[in-house]
Amino acid sequence: MLEALTDSSSTLTAPLLSSVMQDPVPIDLAPVTRPEVPGVLLLEDGSRWEGLLFGACDRGSGELVFTTNMNGYQESLTDPSFAGQVLLFTYPMLGNYGVMPSSSESATIGPSAVVCRHHMPRPSHRSAVGSVDAWLSHHGVTGIHGVDTRALTERIREHGTILCVIGPLGEEEELTRSLESLTDPSLEDLVAEVSTDQIRYIASSMSDAPRIALVDCGVKRSILSSLAERFEVVWAPPNIGHDELVENHGVSGIFVSNGPGDPSHEGMAAMATQTVADAIASGTPMAGICLGHQLLGLACGLHTYKMRFGHRGANQPVRDEMTGKVAITSQNHGFAVEDPELGIIDPHPSGLTGGGQSLIDARAIVRHRNANDRTVEGLDLLDHDAFSVQFHPEAAPGPRDARPQFERFARIIEERRSEG
Repeated sequence: MLEALTDSSSTLTAPLLSSVMQDPVPIDLAPVTRPEVPGVLLLEDGSRWEGLLFGACDRGSGELVFTTNMNGYQESLTDPSFAGQVLLFTYPMLGNYGVMPSSSESATIGPSAVVCRHHMPRPSHRSAVGSVDAWLSHHGVTGIHGVDTRALTERIREHGTILCVIGPLGEEEELTRSLESLTDPSLEDLVAEVSTDQIRYIASSMSDAPRIALVDCGVKRSILSSLAERFEVVWAPPNIGHDELVENHGVSGIFVSNGPGDPSHEGMAAMATQTVADAIASGTPMAGICLGHQLLGLACGLHTYKMRFGHRGANQPVRDEMTGKVAITSQNHGFAVEDPELGIIDPHPSGLTGGGQSLIDARAIVRHRNANDRTVEGLDLLDHDAFSVQFHPEAAPGPRDARPQFERFARIIEERRSEG
């Protein structure tokens, strides 16, 4: 941990991002040679799906969710927002270009297990250092392939996300007992598992950059990189409050990251929600994405709810209600914020999870809506320099239509600085 600043006028001396965020891909992954291992995927509704195991070829369990990403599987597999989940890829091929040291979004594998239609054991790419099979095996994560992912996706779409276990075919009795004792991972304090536990400083690539705090609820590398292009970043755990960040570290804005789990959980997420509320009450500019968006909604007294199957993929159209423009966005969330005026408009919510008690005196309006289902994708606060978006402006993977959201936050900070 770098020495903390005690004077907001101090000069920040910090490393670049690449020197503080480790990559989970070893320089050289030895090829995996083993006979085929029959496996089985068991769902809590009693259905079973046979296939072949790869990766660790052991057991894995969690909430089965699907992503529609056609590429960028390495970025998806290192997204901390997938903590506690088993990730199903709807695109039928996984592993064709292997894994590369420059493509990871965190230092660990996010999901607890992987499901795909076809797994490619021999990648073909000049920059690949190994296969997905060897990479997952190195990290102790199990995958299963050869299952009907189309039918599985349709089941999730119609009935919602579902708990599951994966393991060797010969251990079905033990797997069934494990499934019976499995609980919803969103009941756990997942943010505490994936967020930093110490304050770090990230230098900006821009001279004379303003200083902001990143409240890490499970941040992706690309978000840190996007912020470091514009700001000096105080990378902080979610249990560090607003006053400490402003008074001891001299930040002029608060940015709350993405992250896993239920936004209304009473653990680390609740602490981050209080930081959001304190920032708004104190007039400190604030922005949030994904989980950060949901925490802003909770701070304003809006309810959050669990969606039937969520938005996970890089093809979600979002309409800016102010300009009428539509952006294609990358998303990864299973919870949403109710509309301030219309309430919950999702036709298939899985249940209310929290909110309803405002922590601040602020009025929120819907700035962005999903063009498919009209759910809330972004909030602006009236009379406050605060906004949030449910989608990922950094993409990784996905289109970059939404990157101007970083510029918007930078303009707010710069306008404040010019006002003195």
